[in-house]
Amino acid sequence: MNAERATVLALGLCALAGSWPAGALDLIGAYRLAEKNDPTFESSRYSHEAARTRVTQARAGLLPELRVSGRSDRADGDVSFDQTPAVNRRIRSHDLRLELTQPLVRVQNWAGYSQARLLVVQSEGQFAQARQDLILRMAQAYFDVLMADDNLNVTESQKRAVDAQLELVTRGRRAGNATVTDVHEAQSRVSLTLAQAIAARNELEVRRSLLEQIIGQSAPSLSSLRTEARLPSPSPATLKVWMQAARDQHPAVLASHAGIEIAEREVTRARAGHWPTVDLVASSGRDYSSGSLTSPTNLETRADSTKVGVVFNLPLFAGGGIDARVKEAKALTYKARSDHEFTRRRVAHEARQAFSGVMNGSSQIAAMEEAVKSSESAVQGNRIGYRVGTRLNVDVLNVEQQLYAAKRDLSRARYETLMQGLRLKAAAGRLGVDDLKAVNALLKP
Repeated sequence: MNAERATVLALGLCALAGSWPAGALDLIGAYRLAEKNDPTFESSRYSHEAARTRVTQARAGLLPELRVSGRSDRADGDVSFDQTPAVNRRIRSHDLRLELTQPLVRVQNWAGYSQARLLVVQSEGQFAQARQDLILRMAQAYFDVLMADDNLNVTESQKRAVDAQLELVTRGRRAGNATVTDVHEAQSRVSLTLAQAIAARNELEVRRSLLEQIIGQSAPSLSSLRTEARLPSPSPATLKVWMQAARDQHPAVLASHAGIEIAEREVTRARAGHWPTVDLVASSGRDYSSGSLTSPTNLETRADSTKVGVVFNLPLFAGGGIDARVKEAKALTYKARSDHEFTRRRVAHEARQAFSGVMNGSSQIAAMEEAVKSSESAVQGNRIGYRVGTRLNVDVLNVEQQLYAAKRDLSRARYETLMQGLRLKAAAGRLGVDDLKAVNALLKP
């Protein structure tokens, strides 16, 4: 029964391995695919493109407006003047006019133009954050696949070790050197590791599927982290510098600061509802009428006219709506300032957390490497001790389990430390493709 399960598991693993095309995908390759295919990032890119048109739209309110208007109609009627018999008249008329309007004094439009430029600045910050988020999401999904693959490999190694121990105690049972309990303990561990291997294989499938959602296609085998790779430490190695950089340079901070200025311009726009507007208006046109229904003298008229003037408007009362909009804009300004301060504190916390993760991760990796070495020595010692009768079967099984647990923890610590390094760069607003290239250099070619 054990041999059958092992065969089924091996066939499943072979099928899984064979479903991926040859050639390893590294971090940079995965990022290029994600940049083209990730729907979330694509949405951010189009949102940024839309925001960039706001300046042109707002500038239009400051530039001349030129328009052509025309009219053509016909009027029929019976007309009578001074008790004379009614006479039927059919009057045709039309006109064509070219009009130019140039705003001279429009505070609302100038405030709107300033707002539009700030909206582009805000959008640039949001798009920069979207790019950083893409790098982090892609890297996390990539490392999750590698971690799941390492976990599967460790589980398979553990299963082979437990199978060998089961075979050993089975032979010992036949020779009278092992008990039924030893066989049952080993059999139990075999079943447990088989279940763990199935779960590990399923987890690998899930992690690969999540990566495929980001890169937009089936992922081939991935370049894994070199065993001897030394993970980089933060530079500078000063928490205060990273936290200050996060408060000042994080894209979300820059975007929220632009949001304060946008809100302040909105206050100006709202107040401008009380202020006068002045426009320069010029028009030129031609009018024609074949006669008149209201004049005894029915004469055909043609007229060419040109007008140039200034239009002045001063709002006097708007039902209190303008004052209410001013209050609303002021309240939203206070909100924007509070949001900005919250963002600065949040990214500073993220920088502190990531910095601590990198520093502690390096120490944890060193400790786990020692733990793996010690566990390997313990496994060898307990196996020899079992053969000479100084160790029990359960002792061998326990130290083997401890060894493979240490290997899993070491793998997880290495990938998590790399991710914390990327998160630290992101918190400081410095995460880019060059940082991915530095991590990519740690992977197997």
